[in-house]
Amino acid sequence: MPQLGYLLPTRERVMEGHDETGTLLALAERAESLGFDSVWVGDSLLARPRHDPLTLLAAVAARTRKVMLGTAVLLPALRNPVLLAQQVATLDRIAEGRLILGVGIATDVPNIRAEFEAAGVPFDKRVGRMVEGLALARALWTGKAVDWDGRWKIRAGVLGPTPHRAGGPPIWVGGSVGAARARTGRLYDGWFPNGPTAAQYAAQWPEVLDAARAAGRDPATLTGAMYLTLSIDEDKDRADVRLNAYLEQYYGMRPDVMRKRQMCYAGPAAGAADWLRGYVDGGASHLVLRVAGDHDRHLETLAQLRCDMGW
Repeated sequence: MPQLGYLLPTRERVMEGHDETGTLLALAERAESLGFDSVWVGDSLLARPRHDPLTLLAAVAARTRKVMLGTAVLLPALRNPVLLAQQVATLDRIAEGRLILGVGIATDVPNIRAEFEAAGVPFDKRVGRMVEGLALARALWTGKAVDWDGRWKIRAGVLGPTPHRAGGPPIWVGGSVGAARARTGRLYDGWFPNGPTAAQYAAQWPEVLDAARAAGRDPATLTGAMYLTLSIDEDKDRADVRLNAYLEQYYGMRPDVMRKRQMCYAGPAAGAADWLRGYVDGGASHLVLRVAGDHDRHLETLAQLRCDMGW
């Protein structure tokens, strides 16, 4: 049975000038009550300002009981991995093992390069920083003494508390290029792109599983996930207008460009069902949904759609 996740509109609320968090927490509670399996938040410092994801998820964890909680996606390269390991361990304790750490390396665009510069992090080294930083975090999550001689230097460092889940939360990696798929299969717990079509997903997901086998890992332990954006309206033209306006405001780029980079749907609910089913048929078992406008209505619509589809 595929699982459905819901992305909280942290970026959207800040763009609207609404910095308070009460409505976000209420949406998380509403998603849980409607049967969504997970609630997610995005990450950015200055490029696309929003609430800090780990802090906000701690509040969501305290207000919910069943839903998984995830980052879609966190940029580990922007953070010191020792501090990140402590924050994630504490959050996973608050959530009692419900955390999923979605991570990525960030898109190469000017405002994100500027964000890395502001954080004092070399943008061109972000892949290596992410891989090493996550390896260091995992070592610290064991609760054993860690000696590390790399970008970061540690001598017999012991982290406490350790995460609720032994070994730490599962790590899902975004990215649609071949290197990201291979990296996921070798090292991580899930593939979490936003770029492939359903047909492309069906062709590329087996590459992740093959990379896991080649690394001596059990491919059955990996999760195939997908990040998708929807604007559901029985009037397709109205849905298109809403989606295009949303993407242009969110990214400051032409919507036709963004719709080639990130998979989006605009139109009636029946078409959305077919679109989502295509990804599940292609191997995705967890769909994380971002909606363009009117979150209360979209939550109700998606919950009903799921019921109608037998999910």
